[in-house]
Amino acid sequence: MAAGPHSIDPTTYLDELLAQASPDLMREMLQRFINQILSTQADQICGAGYATVSDNRTNVRNGYRHRDLDTRVGTVDVAVPKLRTGSFFPDWLPQRRTRAERALTTVIATCYLKGVSTRRMNDLVATLGINNLSKSQVSEMAKDLDQMVENFRTRPLDTGPYIYVSCDALTM
Repeated sequence: MAAGPHSIDPTTYLDELLAQASPDLMREMLQRFINQILSTQADQICGAGYATVSDNRTNVRNGYRHRDLDTRVGTVDVAVPKLRTGSFFPDWLPQRRTRAERALTTVIATCYLKGVSTRRMNDLVATLGINNLSKSQVSEMAKDLDQMVENFRTRPLDTGPYIYVSCDALTM
């Protein structure tokens, strides 16, 4: 069946709407979607839906753990359901230190070692969608490179002759 001149492909239309949407809308949609998936998985583990009385129930929910998830559209507040017995943390949800966070940690540590102020680093990170970076977090992230820097500074230089150029100049 050929599409008429006035028909709309729903997938294309939705893609266009999402491309034009504000980051706040995208962040809210992503947050709701992730929280709904987590809730459904917790229901499956418990053997019954949230606040539902059932003979098949094997566990009960016991509140939420809130985690910040850094995404392309900004930081999303994820509510991970807690269970009365046992624990629940889905495999697909990234742990606190993902690969992207380690890369960001390296950038922050490099800035720290070069003397960039904490406020400027906080502004830099805010442009990436990550909020509220404390001074202690910056220092902690910088510790990741301390050993590497120390190894570089104390490496032996007896591996061979080094060619170098020395310049001295005076400008008036």
